[in-house]
Amino acid sequence: MEDGNLKQVRCRCKAGTLLATAAAALLIGCQATLPPASPGAAATAVTEVDLGATYTELARSGGQVFALQPRESTVRMYAFRAGKAARLGHNHVLSAPQFIGFFYLPPSGAANGRFDLIFRLDQLEIDDPAERSQSGAAFPGTISAEDIDSTRQHLLGGNGMQADTYPFVLIHSLRIAGEAPKFAAEVEVQMHGRVQQTWVALDVDGLPDHLVAGGSFVLRQTDFGVQPYSLLGGLLSVEDEVVIEFRLAGTAL
Repeated sequence: MEDGNLKQVRCRCKAGTLLATAAAALLIGCQATLPPASPGAAATAVTEVDLGATYTELARSGGQVFALQPRESTVRMYAFRAGKAARLGHNHVLSAPQFIGFFYLPPSGAANGRFDLIFRLDQLEIDDPAERSQSGAAFPGTISAEDIDSTRQHLLGGNGMQADTYPFVLIHSLRIAGEAPKFAAEVEVQMHGRVQQTWVALDVDGLPDHLVAGGSFVLRQTDFGVQPYSLLGGLLSVEDEVVIEFRLAGTAL
């Protein structure tokens, strides 16, 4: 992946009582940090997001806050081969083993809730064998280390998403419609220095005791100013459309 001497994304939350039934003040001191990339590249376009403080304030207004758990969740991006010589290439799975996220469930119900998710492009795993094996017939076999390095450069390097300069992807809900367990969420996606809005279909289960939310949506690289990788005039290329699929598990704070 592209190296970068970047600041950490920090989530600090120091809260008072989050549960109405607590007999005394319950202090939550959580510092969830996405580690910085390796040193070496320019420290530009750095974003620091204090999601913990935001969701602590939401919890104080009533309702429940869930912290999303990376080890119990999956976030994947699927990039597809294209061009007349597509059979010579591979479809690719990019997975996010680390992220920070929260979901807020107000007393009035999930339709009035909110969620945020942030992860780093320069920490994505590319074509991990386990991720490929779980992604279906379009992602067969194991990709060599050499091909993985090449894919990282093509997708995330200076001619792609420029992960060293724009490392963060932020997904923020604008509004949620529907009824359990089926919802539709309008979300704002910040990536590559641009912001786009789209709708996401959500399957939400477990509320109000715990949270499991799954869904998928499509982003076009060109909408974020990224020209998809292309070789020999498009003989071998990557499709503009990227599928983002997720299954997020949350623990109540």
